[in-house]
Amino acid sequence: MSKKGRLFIILLVLAMCFVFLWPSICWYARTPKDDKALALSSLEKIKEYATFMAENDVEQLRQTAKASDAEIPAGSEWLVKAAKKNFKDMGKEVPSPLTLRAALETFSREELTKLVEDRYRDKILKDKKNYKNSVKLGLDLSGGMNVIVKADLDAVVKAQKEANILTSDGKDADGENTTSLAVNETLLRSNAMAQAIETLTSRIDRFGLSSPTIRQQGEDRIYIELPGSAETDQINTIIQGRGILNFRLVDMDATEKFLQYYFANRSSTFDSRGNLIDPSVIPEDEEVFGYYVTDEYGLDQKVSSRPYLVVKKQIALEGKHIKSAVVGADNLTGRPQVNFTLDAEGAGIFAKFTGEHKGEFLAIVSDNKIKSNARINSEIPGGQVSIDGFGKEEANNLQKVLQTAWLEVPLSVESQQVIGAELGSQYIRQGLMAIVIGLVAIMIFMLIFYKGAGVNACVAQILNLYIMFSVMSALNFTVTLPSIAGMILTIGMAVDANVIIFERIKEERALGKDRASSISVGFANAFWSIMDSNITTFIAAVFMTQLGSGSILGFAYSLAIGVCSTVFTALVVSRLLFDFNTEVVGKENISISWRMK
Repeated sequence: MSKKGRLFIILLVLAMCFVFLWPSICWYARTPKDDKALALSSLEKIKEYATFMAENDVEQLRQTAKASDAEIPAGSEWLVKAAKKNFKDMGKEVPSPLTLRAALETFSREELTKLVEDRYRDKILKDKKNYKNSVKLGLDLSGGMNVIVKADLDAVVKAQKEANILTSDGKDADGENTTSLAVNETLLRSNAMAQAIETLTSRIDRFGLSSPTIRQQGEDRIYIELPGSAETDQINTIIQGRGILNFRLVDMDATEKFLQYYFANRSSTFDSRGNLIDPSVIPEDEEVFGYYVTDEYGLDQKVSSRPYLVVKKQIALEGKHIKSAVVGADNLTGRPQVNFTLDAEGAGIFAKFTGEHKGEFLAIVSDNKIKSNARINSEIPGGQVSIDGFGKEEANNLQKVLQTAWLEVPLSVESQQVIGAELGSQYIRQGLMAIVIGLVAIMIFMLIFYKGAGVNACVAQILNLYIMFSVMSALNFTVTLPSIAGMILTIGMAVDANVIIFERIKEERALGKDRASSISVGFANAFWSIMDSNITTFIAAVFMTQLGSGSILGFAYSLAIGVCSTVFTALVVSRLLFDFNTEVVGKENISISWRMK
């Protein structure tokens, strides 16, 4: 490979590594602690925060504009830009100077609130994205809890067989073909595990537990990592809990009165926790919930025209009676609809309730948020229910809400382990200290023993760690103590590659060859020795990733990444540095040994 080609590859790799590493830099060095805590909360908490802050900010802006015809405050360029766009859309000239009052007059209150809310939301979601794309700390470093949950898949299969969904010959009792109802047992187990993981992920996020790691372990176990503090009882409730979703009757008259009150008193209707400041605005046997749809960011968005509904406190039907939910299409209109099936008890309750409340509205409430509000046109017997009136994306979202309302797969907590944050901080300091001490010691050794050539080894070592961390960031790697051990081992292996190269160069130099020839032949002779040792190490790391689990995986992944970066820095970066000193600096001798000039 030519020197220009080698330089281009190095620069390209370093640039790509910086792009990979940038989210980690933003998260750990540029994001304040309070912003981190907010970004690690659930999407619903982020939404509540953004909405609350937006309403407060809008109220303050309006009060400031009423008090005086002042100019727009410094740091509000976003408001100036949006106001100028509004003037342009209205075909009017922008006043000079543009005052706060004039700018606010171009917005309705809803438009201004949404604009401010979008700013909060985009900032928090940007921080959240940086976290997802950054190197993360494992529980042994950050503290938290890990839980292993066992799914009783045999119970699922048995229940399906009893329901005649699984058949041995694909025929029912009358000999009719029921192949369309037959479900392969292996596929059933796979689907049950997928549903269990999806349900747990949804539940943990809704409860506000930060950045969980949830993955399948083996055939019937689920491994959960929860960074930060979490109560054991709360985790057990989330994992084994039921009845998170329910159906309630909507009081439309009370809703209209409440909305009139709310639109007239936006800033004084709810406190910062979302509780009514004056509970007397609704009847005692009712409560008010937000009415949400999913927006383009995956957040729950209140319906602007009807952001709240007043519902009865009495639950009409609990979510535990839902057996399944699928997205389909209306036979006549083709519009998306969600079809769900109730168990026998739920079917009886629902038929009686819908028969008694024809013409009224029924809301689906999930974790104190209304996800659907449908009119009851007639009694619905048999437990087969269809809901429509929304788009495909919203139908899929509602299907997930219904499907995860009650987990059909029996789960049990097999083990729990709590790791203190203080111990994690100590491990971080010790791990970083080990890396720094090891790196510095090796660099000093290389500088003393190999003189000028040792500088090349030091540069290669630093770039080696830089590339390792960049690749880890690109892979959203979780750093644990074993992975730190893999990094330290990589440092030693990288030096070994440089030592082999330097010794080969010394051998060629001792034969009387000039600098350029010694370097060229030395690298050529060292190539296969380095490749053999690193390939065998890489194969061992790959086997560990396939056969190991838990802490072994962290060690194996960091070792595999380190092997690749070591080969690159030793054979490409170090070679370029030698060639640079030969052709650009013009050196004729090699500073590589105390006994050799």
